[in-house]
Amino acid sequence: MPPASLSSFGSSPPHAHLPETAAGQLQWLDLENDHLRLRILNFGAITARLDLRAGDGWLPMVLGYRDMAAYLGDPFYLGAIVGRMANRVGGAGFDLAGRRVALDANEGGNQLHGGTAGLGRVFWDIRQVADDAVELRYTSADGENGYPGCAEIQLRIALSGGSVSYDMRASVDQATPISLAQHNYYTLGATGDIWEHRLQCPASTYLPLRPDGVPTGAIVPVAGTPFDFTDGQPFATLDPQRRGTDNHVIFAKGAEGHMSEIAKLTSPNGVSMRVCSDQPGAQIYTATHLSSGAAAQEGQQLAPFAAVCIEPQGFPDAVNQPDFPSVIVHPGRPYHQRLSLDFSTNEADRDD
Repeated sequence: MPPASLSSFGSSPPHAHLPETAAGQLQWLDLENDHLRLRILNFGAITARLDLRAGDGWLPMVLGYRDMAAYLGDPFYLGAIVGRMANRVGGAGFDLAGRRVALDANEGGNQLHGGTAGLGRVFWDIRQVADDAVELRYTSADGENGYPGCAEIQLRIALSGGSVSYDMRASVDQATPISLAQHNYYTLGATGDIWEHRLQCPASTYLPLRPDGVPTGAIVPVAGTPFDFTDGQPFATLDPQRRGTDNHVIFAKGAEGHMSEIAKLTSPNGVSMRVCSDQPGAQIYTATHLSSGAAAQEGQQLAPFAAVCIEPQGFPDAVNQPDFPSVIVHPGRPYHQRLSLDFSTNEADRDD
């Protein structure tokens, strides 16, 4: 593993909460089978590489930095597991059991992705548990980023044929909110932007947002909006003004807790990805604000609309929205989320 240098970080130095020795703590494990290869970091449980075999070579399915040390200063959560609460918590606080809980505010007056030192910005314990699987563990202490109770987080990532799975679990010693999300930026081998990618998603409603990105509490139909992914039209067709998407879509009732296909993303090059999840919704983000001076993987660009995130999770700001499904986890009733990504190539889907 090469030593990190300041040049590794580009315009984003290591996060301020990290120790000076952070670069020396960085580790990773690589997995590979006949179809996929994968690199997982101990920092943020980050998926730093996810490549699909294409002939005699490999196609990158996700955006990534060229130097692994650059992830220590990444402000965009590339490939990370985010939480304890993924997405935004309005006002960086909530009421629980008759008392006010104040969280670390790291995006204006709100909290984003668990706070300054959320799960995507800490070091996990990592080990290989099989030829095709790694396991990561992290203990989130009582009061960390403001959250009550100790949470023992466990993550298993495994390859099987052309699929990669993420199994996320958490046990707690007192009631506390947990809603994790996997934050890959998907390109499916594309080297430009994702405007001609097609996303098909069986979601008939979505959460409108306040100007600060926090849900208003309303649930409205996707029909006639840029968030209507039911027919699998290109992003450019749905969003002709190219403003970008960063909204939470909701799946049919009854899907929560049961694995089902919640999205299919197809690139003009014929590569497709089927996403299966047991979560009630997902944040769809077209990397509107992505921009980095650090070097990307060869052939990639860290630029607006260079990728799309599909982040299954609980409803954002559910701790402050009584009509949203609860994200409170209790002792003796562990949190569990499953995510599966299945990649394939189909020459019939190519746009040549």
